[in-house]
Order: sequence, then structure tokens, then C-alpha cells
Amino acid sequence: MARYLAYPFAIDGRGRSAAATPDEHVRDMIHQVLFTRPGERVNRPDFGCGLLDLVFAANGDVLATATAFLVQGSLKRWLGDVIDVVDVQVAAEEASLVVTVVYVRRDTGDRIQDQFVAEGSL
Repeated sequence: MARYLAYPFAIDGRGRSAAATPDEHVRDMIHQVLFTRPGERVNRPDFGCGLLDLVFAANGDVLATATAFLVQGSLKRWLGDVIDVVDVQVAAEEASLVVTVVYVRRDTGDRIQDQFVAEGSL
């Protein structure tokens, strides 16, 4: 079975780099796309989704719909060879955006639903 580095990087109880399962690795990659601001990476300035910039935007159905399209487009662009995005739901709850992503892993065919929360205090 393939071994992946855990994200964020950590040291496990044996003093080695912490490992992640394949499912955790895919979730970590989605997290990185969602929570990286465009321009944040030096060698790839267009990488990311900019989700954190939307936490304080005017709340409403229009923002939720626009955010869902932004997230879906970013995931297809950066992880299209790893996952097929089935659905993206965005809900604004007080000072947080809750993003639910339903996707199918291309290597296994497993359908997975994960939830990511962008809080205003980040």
C-alpha cells in the first residue's frame, strides 16, 4: 500500500514523519486547494481557491452559489486527475462557510462526502 505524508506535516510516536492513508491524502489535497489563496504559492501563483477570502463577504444565496461554482472549478482544475467532483454544497453559518464536497476517487471508484469549514477567525 502506498504511503503518503500527513498534512500538515507532523512527527508520529516513533519519531518518523506521520503517514496518511490514501483517503486521508485525497482529503488533504482537497483541503490544500480550498484553503490556499491564489498568489500564496511562489512557483504556482494561480493555485488555490481563495475560500478564506469569502468568509466575510455578504452572506446569502448568491454568495453560496458563486462559492459552489468557484470550489467545483478549482477542484476540477487542480485535482481532476485524482477525483471526479459530483456535488458541492455551501452553507453560510454565522462567521463560517461550510463546504460539503461529494466526489468519486478515480483510482478506486469510491464515492466520498467530506465537509470543510472556513471560519472567520482563520
